[in-house]
Amino acid sequence: MKAWQLERLGGALSLNDIPIPEPRAGGVVVRIEASSLMSYLKAYVEGKLPIYNAPQRTFVPGGNGVGVVHSVGRGIWHLKPGQRVVLSSHFVAQENVQDPAQILIGVTANGPIAQQVQADWGDGTLAEYALFPASAVTPAADLSQLDATQLAVSMRHIVPYGGLLRGRLAAGETLIVSGATGAYGTAAVIVALAMGAGRIIAVGRNEAALEAIAAVGHGRVVPIQSTGDVEADVAKIRAAADGGAHMAFDMVGNARDPNMTLAALRSLARGGRLVLMGTMTAPLPIPYTEVMLNGWEIIGQFMYPRDAYRRLLDLIRSGQLDMNAIRPRTYPLSALPEAMNAATQTGNFECIVMRHEG
Repeated sequence: MKAWQLERLGGALSLNDIPIPEPRAGGVVVRIEASSLMSYLKAYVEGKLPIYNAPQRTFVPGGNGVGVVHSVGRGIWHLKPGQRVVLSSHFVAQENVQDPAQILIGVTANGPIAQQVQADWGDGTLAEYALFPASAVTPAADLSQLDATQLAVSMRHIVPYGGLLRGRLAAGETLIVSGATGAYGTAAVIVALAMGAGRIIAVGRNEAALEAIAAVGHGRVVPIQSTGDVEADVAKIRAAADGGAHMAFDMVGNARDPNMTLAALRSLARGGRLVLMGTMTAPLPIPYTEVMLNGWEIIGQFMYPRDAYRRLLDLIRSGQLDMNAIRPRTYPLSALPEAMNAATQTGNFECIVMRHEG
C-alpha cells in the first residue's frame, strides 16, 4: 500500500510503499476511503508544536478517517469485513482502572503509560490501510446519503460534541459559544443546533464570520462581536441571553488573554456550566466569590467519550445534524504537502479531506 511516513517530528515526510498491516488481537484493519486533515498538521510535521509527542519511530501520521473493514483480529466479534466505519484517533486504554491512559493515534501521547500505548498503536490514517484498536472504530451503516468525503467532515463535529455532552446541554437551553468563528467553534454552533439548543449566543471577533454563523441558525443564533472589554461584553451577552445562559462552551484558539472566556463565564445564569476545550496561553483568573455565590461549574474536557461517534452518527441519520454546512475541500492522498498548506488557511466553514484511492 501507499503510506505517508514521518521519521520524527521535524524530520522527513515521504510517501512510501509498505506492506498492508496484518490484523492482530483487538485490532481492525480498515481500507481508508477518506481522512480529514488537522489544520495544524504542517506545523506538527515540521516539529513546531513542542507539546506534541510522536511515536519514537518512523510512523504514519493522521487523525480521523472513514473506510471499510478489510480484516479483523482475534477477539473482535461485532465488526466484520465489508462494514463501513469511521475511525477516531482518540483512544483510551481499556483496562478497568481509575485513570486509563489516552492517546491521539498518529498524533501524540502524554505520559509514560500513554507512550507505551502509542508504541502499540502508533500509525494514523494517512495511508491506504490502517490498523486501529476496535474501540476506536464505529460502524457507519445506514448513511448512504453521505459519501466518504462528506462523512469525513464529521471529524469537525465530533470534537465539540464531546464538550457539549460533558456540559449536559439540554434541548431548549441557551448556550454561549465563545470563539465561535474558529473551525471547532463554528462546528459547536452547528452541533448545538442539532442537539436542540433553544438559543445560541455566538461570540467572536470577526463580524463577517459571525453573521455567516448566524445565518445557519435560522433565527436561533445571535452573533455578538467581542470587544475584549469583559464588562461590556458581559452586558451584551446577558442581554442577548435574556439575563443569563444555561451553559457556555469555550473554544477560543491560542488566546493570549482570558477576557473572552471570562465574559462567557460571567454571562452564565445561576447554576450555569462553563466547558473549557480551547487553547489559551494565559492563566485564567477565576472570580472565586462570584463562582461560589452563583453556583457555577467550570469543566475541563479533552476530546470525547467512546460512544460519542455512535451518538453523533445517530444525529446525522435522524436529519438533525446539517452535514452540508461545512464544505469539504478534497485532495488525493499523493497531494498531502499541498493539502497541509491549504489546511493552514481554510475558513471555518471548510474542511480539508484526503481522498484515498487504495
